[in-house]
Amino acid sequence: MTKTINVLALAAIAIVSATALSGLQPLEHKAFGQLDSAASHEQNTTFVTGSATTSVIPDLVVIDLGVDTQAKEAKDALSQNALAMNATATAIEKLGINGSEISTTNFTIEPVYNNTGPYPPYNQYKSEFVGYKVSNTLQIKTTKLGLAGSILDTGVGAGANRVDSVSFTESPAQLQSVQNGLIAQAVLDAQSKAQKALAPLGEKIIGVKSVNLSEFRMAEPLVAYHTNAMMAVPAPAVQTPIFTSNQDITTTVDVTFYIGAQ
Repeated sequence: MTKTINVLALAAIAIVSATALSGLQPLEHKAFGQLDSAASHEQNTTFVTGSATTSVIPDLVVIDLGVDTQAKEAKDALSQNALAMNATATAIEKLGINGSEISTTNFTIEPVYNNTGPYPPYNQYKSEFVGYKVSNTLQIKTTKLGLAGSILDTGVGAGANRVDSVSFTESPAQLQSVQNGLIAQAVLDAQSKAQKALAPLGEKIIGVKSVNLSEFRMAEPLVAYHTNAMMAVPAPAVQTPIFTSNQDITTTVDVTFYIGAQ
């Protein structure tokens, strides 16, 4: 009886060992199969930058003008400045410019000195206090481009004695619309460049790995007018002509393509 049991035990061990070994074989083949599959996905790539540019007519004018006043006492310079600036803002609003289109961008009060004498020698150099200067800068930002000349003339006639700049640019709504259209054009440009470069090499695009959008670039705002004066400036007899022109907006995209043989 004992001998029979031992024979049965040995037979069972043999069956279990055979089963275990047979189970290892498929796992080994499966592992090699996974490695081969992973290797097949290690494809060659090419990196290309595409760009697109369009020309648009600016729909926003930005005008910076201000009032500079000077007096012996700071309160007098401030009072004179406030009167002139209030008159300027009120006159501009009467043109049809609402309060949301007008803002203060800079305001300063600073002492003024009259510097005399040779420099050097330092012992003969004199700095004499003469009073205070108050500067207030107003910015008008509007889509009413046709009022640009009138805003300048009216502002100067009402009390502004400094025009820092007049520039033309795009409103956020127009800029967003233009940008959305340029993205697709830039991607197509990248694809075209890649195809032209790969064709002589016997390669072609077989997929896209990544697309990265770059910042949009646009020309500097067009500055149309500039003057600076401490004294009152009379309003011109005729309206100041202000002209604008088209501006270029450019965007770029970086695309990484998967490539393979044709």
